[in-house]
Amino acid sequence: MTKRKQEIIEIQLDSDEKEIEDALPESLEKLPVTKNLVEELMIAKKAAANFLRKDTKINIRLSQHDIQGLRRIAAREGLPYQTLIASVLHKYISHHLQ
Repeated sequence: MTKRKQEIIEIQLDSDEKEIEDALPESLEKLPVTKNLVEELMIAKKAAANFLRKDTKINIRLSQHDIQGLRRIAAREGLPYQTLIASVLHKYISHHLQ
């Protein structure tokens, strides 16, 4: 195997990106290391599962035209239409969709 030379790309960072870059250590050796990785991973997985859990059902009436449109979009995206609806609602609530 041959090593590939990494290309350095010069880009302008905005103030937030620059602040993040300045907060990073110079080398990976200076990054903090957890004493119990397995426990930390279990805590993170549990938190993610609780955050993403879908535990409430709703009923909603939509027009046939809207349902057909949702099904077309979902098919294009390769996912079930109910998942698309949940995703759109989540994005709207999270202010990622306006």
